Amino acid sequence: MAQIRVHHLHKAFAEFTAVQDSSFTVQDGEFFCLLGPSGCGKTTTLRMIAGLELPTSGQVFLGDEDVSFKRASARDIAFCFQMFALYPHMNVRQNIAFPLVSQGLPKAEIERRVNEAANTLRITGLL
Repeated sequence: MAQIRVHHLHKAFAEFTAVQDSSFTVQDGEFFCLLGPSGCGKTTTLRMIAGLELPTSGQVFLGDEDVSFKRASARDIAFCFQMFALYPHMNVRQNIAFPLVSQGLPKAEIERRVNEAANTLRITGLL
């Protein structure tokens, strides 16, 4: 994982400002949470980081690279949705492993990372 840096990010939809001058840094390996009431711009910010939404202004950096206007597929990043966004035909282990499998990681590395995530989230009993 690389550092994520959001620099003066702004997103407006016509007359509505969804995100205004947001700046923060998430260090490599750090757990980070965007917390706030419904409609305050959390999902819009995540969508801009993931490349699913383009910022009106500001920048998104992954590591040292400015990815503000790169396609989502070129960013190698994912996020968890507020509502259910799991694959219903997959079990918990398979859902956690899916992005790692999609990247073509070796099976041993996938297993290690899935177990590490499950331990961190205290859901090993669901695997």
